[in-house]
Parts: sequence; C-alpha cells; structure tokens
Amino acid sequence: MLALPAQVRLFLFGEPVDMRKTFEGLSGIIERAFPGELFAGVFIFLNKQKDRMKILYWDGDGFAIWYKRLEKGSFLAEKGSSKTMNRRDFLLLLEGVIPKKIQRRFSLKK
Repeated sequence: MLALPAQVRLFLFGEPVDMRKTFEGLSGIIERAFPGELFAGVFIFLNKQKDRMKILYWDGDGFAIWYKRLEKGSFLAEKGSSKTMNRRDFLLLLEGVIPKKIQRRFSLKK
C-alpha cells in the first residue's frame, strides 16, 4: 500500500499517458504540465482505458514509481486538464468510490 502524509501535494495529469513510459518520460510530462514541481509532490497518471495507474514521486534519495492495474472496471476520473487533488479524493479515486455528497466536519484553514 502507498502511504501518504496528510499534507502531501497530489497532481493528477488529465490526459491519457502511455504506460510504457518510465522515470524520464513521466518526469518530462510533469515538467511540461506542472513546471518546477517535479520534487514537490506525487504525480498520478492514467492510461486511455483508465484501467491502469502510475504514480511517480520523489522518495528523498530518488524517484519511485507505483503501478496499479485493475482486472475489472476502471478508475473514475474525469478527462480534462491537469489538476491538484487532496488525499481524500485520491483515495476515493483509487478505491473506485463515487461520493454523492462529501460533508467536511471542520477546517482549520480560514
């Protein structure tokens, strides 16, 4: 399982990505879509069928890739522009949950 701290920055790339890409190919996409953010967070990529996900992140001393392939179904992400997301939304995407309504209990931010 991929452990994520609460304050991690998550970036979802909105266009389908060739899952044959490795560290260099994915980091090139990141530099074009999110300039200057390569070491700043976790980057999420989906293929065209949305049944495969690759995650690239800086692990302190090097880049790491996490890969998931679904045997049935697809990840429920809308196609479109690249965006940032919070940890809760990422975990819902990863598990395939479609919330009808999300009610926040409270926020410390003003």
